[in-house]
Amino acid sequence: MARVRLEFTVEPFADAAPGPHVRAAVAAVEAAGLPTDFGPFSTEATGELATVAGAVAGLLEAAFAAGASRVTLHVEQERRA
Repeated sequence: MARVRLEFTVEPFADAAPGPHVRAAVAAVEAAGLPTDFGPFSTEATGELATVAGAVAGLLEAAFAAGASRVTLHVEQERRA
């Protein structure tokens, strides 16, 4: 099965003060079983395609329910060595 890397940004964005909409999105991805790397501009997670696809649905629902105005996603397949 393909492994992919998910990178997402949740807005509105406040430097060094992630709002509830950001925290909800990150929590949804982690609840789907994907560890996250929370950075200053975006959050990343890597996993099997099916798991990431399910996590994306959860993060969108959680982010918008908590007040997000925009969610930007970038998904790419991991390169095989």
